[in-house]
Amino acid sequence: MPNTDKLAKKLQELKKLAEESGLDVTEELSQLETKVKTASQSEQVWKRVELARHPDRPYALDYIERIFDDFIELHGDRYFADDPAIVGGLGFLNGRPVTIIANQKGRTLKENIFRNHGMANPEGYRKALRLAKQAEKFHRPIVTFVDTSGAYPGLGAEERGIGEAIARNLREFSQLKTPIVCVIIGEGGSGGALGICVGDKIYMLENAVYSVISPEGCASILLRDSTKAKDAAVMLRITSGDLLDFKVVNGLIDEPEGGAHLDKDGAAQRIKEVLVRELDDLCSRNPSVLVRYRNLKIRKIGHWNEGTE
Repeated sequence: MPNTDKLAKKLQELKKLAEESGLDVTEELSQLETKVKTASQSEQVWKRVELARHPDRPYALDYIERIFDDFIELHGDRYFADDPAIVGGLGFLNGRPVTIIANQKGRTLKENIFRNHGMANPEGYRKALRLAKQAEKFHRPIVTFVDTSGAYPGLGAEERGIGEAIARNLREFSQLKTPIVCVIIGEGGSGGALGICVGDKIYMLENAVYSVISPEGCASILLRDSTKAKDAAVMLRITSGDLLDFKVVNGLIDEPEGGAHLDKDGAAQRIKEVLVRELDDLCSRNPSVLVRYRNLKIRKIGHWNEGTE
């Protein structure tokens, strides 16, 4: 029985005992109700985390196959190598040519080794920037799909400048004179996600998460106990609803009942409808105006107004 059910049962038993005996247990009831509420919230948030990581959840190539026509993948950063953890290329969305850039995880052990579990090296972010610059040159809008636990923290990645590659993407994507729509489809982990998640419009799937660190990492560092990942997930405010409240994302995309993994075609269709609508709007605007509003949007993240007495 889940912890929330056990606590709820104890709460009902205590209320019944208080009524029958006439005892004053108001303080105990209040404490238990707080515990039930906290535990329930933790379970709800953790369910979203589990759905974002579900092994059958659609990955970027699953959506690309269902949303775009005639997708052609392009490879390499023209500096070092190709990085399979980030895929990119050209396709058509309702007849409109677009550039697609995405994190890509693997399903099998062999695929995950090849894709490095979706954790990109510097060459992945440099490939993404090369394709984005190409899109700007040929006046193609950009669509990105974000799904990574983070950038790869290995020695080789550090030697080749992973921090510089991500930082450069943040700067360059913010100045691209072409429409950019980003969709967080699973995990949006730290700088690894930010490297391809600067855009005019940012959307999250209903059960996606977006955070500066994983719940397990946060629990280990701040709570000194990795088993408290569920509590850390609540503290981090990583769900799509939280990010919408903070105005970090522009909107949510509902998933089929039970999660996107239960109806991949349905989930893809919902994403496609949003992309078509947003690109129809963004492509009608002056590119210089897009850049100005994109930067205003970025600078507003984290601002708040203090209440007055």
